Amino acid sequence: MTKKELRVDQFELYDLAIKVESIEGHCTCEMAVGDCFYLKGGKIAMPDGQNFCLYAMQSTIPLLPAKQRICHPADWMETDSRVICPDPACKLIMRIDRLDKRVLNHDDVSPNTWENIKKEN
Repeated sequence: MTKKELRVDQFELYDLAIKVESIEGHCTCEMAVGDCFYLKGGKIAMPDGQNFCLYAMQSTIPLLPAKQRICHPADWMETDSRVICPDPACKLIMRIDRLDKRVLNHDDVSPNTWENIKKEN
């Protein structure tokens, strides 16, 4: 089976699962091992009825766009996947897991049309 070629105006991103892997301290936000949220394209989703600590989540957010993309194999974004909650007393560790790849079209995620970008360059 051969991989379908992408059009020049398409690209791939991984969907991500961000899961609480361990809690070695006292978490005041009532997080539990296994709690998670997902990044699908550019949208955050959570399992029904679950919540996620904003402070723990915000520590992962700067890393997520890079984890969605394929990097050089030696890049640390390819090899490292753990993030710690910013509360030192909590000692909560999250793991960023890559799930399936998703194909996105440039014009679906940018206000600048692909045709106009091609003309400008």
